[in-house]
Amino acid sequence: MSNSRKATTPTIVKLGSAVGIYDMTSVPWTEAGKKGISQKIVRVDHAKGRYLGLVAFEALTRSGLHQHLGTATSYFLSGSLADYAGTAVRGQVGINLAGATHDAVAYESCLLCARLEAPVIYPTDDGPLHRLHAGAKHAEIVNASPEVMPDINVAVEALPLLSTTLAGVGRRMIFDYSKTTDDRRLVQLQLLPGASVPAHRTTDLVEWFVYGGDVKIGDKTAFAGGFVTVAPGTEMTISSQYGALILAWAEGGIHWSDGRKRPDLYGF
Repeated sequence: MSNSRKATTPTIVKLGSAVGIYDMTSVPWTEAGKKGISQKIVRVDHAKGRYLGLVAFEALTRSGLHQHLGTATSYFLSGSLADYAGTAVRGQVGINLAGATHDAVAYESCLLCARLEAPVIYPTDDGPLHRLHAGAKHAEIVNASPEVMPDINVAVEALPLLSTTLAGVGRRMIFDYSKTTDDRRLVQLQLLPGASVPAHRTTDLVEWFVYGGDVKIGDKTAFAGGFVTVAPGTEMTISSQYGALILAWAEGGIHWSDGRKRPDLYGF
């Protein structure tokens, strides 16, 4: 895994300006500003602490003590991370809520699909800030709820795969944001070969990581190892020729373009 410092823009295909398809398989790694940690960025906003991309830890690398000021979710594509609550491993989503305070260490190399929704603070005596977390800043850390574990670790494929009203489309509800102030969803979608989702319009930001297979948005296709971002108000269709497994974050529900009363795709 290369730790090249040269920043490279991922390959992106746009349908108008509404849908971005990011092929991460050919994008070089860039340093995250901390030795032993590298990343491939899809988007980052340091003012708001928002981030989407891949993060890789080398063995015996620590994140450093930090506190989350909002929701962070990380899907473990390989390896594991440990903190005082225990260990999160491949196939799990680690969820950190506002106030979560910890220092994670990799005892083996690991690869994360990471999404941050708010800034992170590091102790004032922690030394120079690095960019492992978007919006990182120095501040006094006070853990107001030390009895609450910093991580909620969910084994995704142990969750029930529920059928939807769409033929060949199944959904696992990973996180419904019930312990936050946001009404969002994190789900896994499975599309069988030949499955399709009719035309619909998003009401807020939707982002995917394509874990396996192929998925078509309109007439553009994303493959395993890639991200898809969909702007609010986008009308789109979804289909898969050979099957797909998708990790999907939805910040709002959808409206079916034909006006039919179907359940929401993302479980709102």
